Amino acid sequence: MELALYSLPFLWQGTLITLAVAALVAVFSLVLGVLLGTLACFGLSPFRWTIRIYCDLIRGIPAVVLIFMVYYGLPVLLSFPINNFLAAVVALTVFTTGQVTEIARGAIQSIHFGQAEAGKAIGLGFWSRMIYVIFPQAVRRFLPPWVNNLTDVVKGSALVSLVGIVDLMLAIQQVIGRVYEPMPLYIVGSILYFLINYGLSSASQRLEGHFAYIRE
Repeated sequence: MELALYSLPFLWQGTLITLAVAALVAVFSLVLGVLLGTLACFGLSPFRWTIRIYCDLIRGIPAVVLIFMVYYGLPVLLSFPINNFLAAVVALTVFTTGQVTEIARGAIQSIHFGQAEAGKAIGLGFWSRMIYVIFPQAVRRFLPPWVNNLTDVVKGSALVSLVGIVDLMLAIQQVIGRVYEPMPLYIVGSILYFLINYGLSSASQRLEGHFAYIRE
């Protein structure tokens, strides 16, 4: 255990990479997922069907397969190599966006259609109705499953080690390769992953309480 604690500075560097990957994927997938989820509810029929096919397809493909497809396949299509960090973020964003899209679609559709009709009756345009009427109500139903999705993103970010990114998981494996004491290091790694996800869950509860207070 002493060697694991001695390796904490190196493991912390890997943790920062894990946080960076998870944060980028969370932001990009949130923006794309909310946009696609809105189009899935109110877009033209071709857009709705395309989004549905995309979500069904992506949710049926393991994230690790997408990472390898982007890492090895995208350079072939673009005719030049791409950074492994960029490839991992792109692949995980594509994967996570499919899940966030379904979460956003479900949250929006859970709001009674009369709310949108009431906004329309007082002269609000489409995006004004969405911003001032639909989204404020949908966000409370969106947050809990989205935070659960964030914890999956953090745990799924361990897959980026397979393309050579020194995240927390690869940092643990590299230290194990030097000291040959896997159990203490995996315990420390588990604690670090737990602290990250516990922090996300705690922040989610505060946000939900904040939105509940505003509504009241």
